[in-house]
Amino acid sequence: MKSKKNKLTLYIVIALIAGIFLGYILNTNYLNTHNEALVKATVQAKVAESKMATITDSSSVVFQQLVKEKAEAEKIKSDNDKFREKKLEPFTMLSDIFLRLIKMIVAPLVLTTLVVGVAKLGDIKAVGRIGGKTLLWFLGASLLSLILGMILVNIFRPGEAMNLPLPDSHTNTGIQKAALSLKDFIAHIFPKSIAESMATNEILQIVVFAIFFGVATAAIGEQGQIIIKFFDAVAHVILKVTGYVMNFAPFAVFGAMTAIIAKQGLSVLSTYALFIIEFYGGLILLWLILTFIGSLILKKRAFSLVGSLKEPILLAFSTSSSEAAYPKTLQQLERFGCKNKIVSFVLPLGYSFNLDGSMMYMTFASLFIAQSYDIHLAFAQQVSMLLILMLTSKGIAGVPRASLVVIAGTIATFNIPEAGLALLLGIDPLLDMGRSATNVVGNSIATAVISKWEGELGEPLTVEDDAEIELS
Repeated sequence: MKSKKNKLTLYIVIALIAGIFLGYILNTNYLNTHNEALVKATVQAKVAESKMATITDSSSVVFQQLVKEKAEAEKIKSDNDKFREKKLEPFTMLSDIFLRLIKMIVAPLVLTTLVVGVAKLGDIKAVGRIGGKTLLWFLGASLLSLILGMILVNIFRPGEAMNLPLPDSHTNTGIQKAALSLKDFIAHIFPKSIAESMATNEILQIVVFAIFFGVATAAIGEQGQIIIKFFDAVAHVILKVTGYVMNFAPFAVFGAMTAIIAKQGLSVLSTYALFIIEFYGGLILLWLILTFIGSLILKKRAFSLVGSLKEPILLAFSTSSSEAAYPKTLQQLERFGCKNKIVSFVLPLGYSFNLDGSMMYMTFASLFIAQSYDIHLAFAQQVSMLLILMLTSKGIAGVPRASLVVIAGTIATFNIPEAGLALLLGIDPLLDMGRSATNVVGNSIATAVISKWEGELGEPLTVEDDAEIELS
């Protein structure tokens, strides 16, 4: 049983390495024509754009010629990108299938486990007590992550090396801005239809419904036990399905890594090496701080907890989605000794309110873009940005590029060019891998700490106990 779990981890690591190797071969041979055409067209478009910025008369023949040249370059870029995507379809399909299967599981798993967890807590007072402790921890961890990102980017100042001129205000990155409207934020929390929330995987809305449903189930007494048993049985069935889906994980990791490296090449690592090294250094520091804070409550078990999360961490890292690691994280926490009723309550909340890696990235990336254009933000402005990011990030999905959407909506408030996001688009998949893995670590430590505070943290499961939740 144990060796089988270790084998899955080994297969994921092998798939990761194999994907990088094959991606490099495809990048330098199979896709080199398209990659070269894309680079050339990108340069042509930038040259035309910079020349256009120097011409005041937009009706002149020269200006119109430059507009035509830029449009032609953009078309070449678009065409070659489509050809490249078409050639990589067999690999992207592998990761797409896996992520679709995971999304198929996550919503019903969150609903069933959370309803059972809330119902087992007994009453609204217990829900309020545990919910209060959970949100207090999440608030502290989010602030820590945001502040750490702000401190590190001010110390390292990676954007200064870019030394870029301010871009055309009409430059489009293709990323939609996240609304800052309080009305939209509230609407995002409360569901108008649980069926719609389930269909669109709106985890925060599912959590709200499940809390109401779970409290009501506990309130009706003996009749509620029928509901609890039913949902508990459904949750176990879904966990069994999860086991089948997880067997496909190495193929998904292989496909995702092959596609990323084939498109970006290994050169993307060297181009932004300083930024990548500094950001990952920050993530490692965040891991250490979170683990240290956790050890103040969990003692030595905090370190064994992080060590036991290698499978969900690898999944989140490889697929750039902390959501993909949700089922496996839930299992590992139960194996660690956390009671099901605490795990099924805290973990879903964490996926909406406690994305530590994403939070650190938001301040790091936002200030990096400002530094790249030599835009100075005073300390008060940086604190304002931090608080805005704190609010607008709540409820973001644990899926690729979600952080960029929030950043796009925030930087405009401080007159930082949205086009600056283009600086990060090339390396965002690499950065997303690290912050997704960090989200898993942060939520797991939070769940274990809340379990300890509630006196619900038992000893790690033995092989015999583990058989009850073993998936394979």
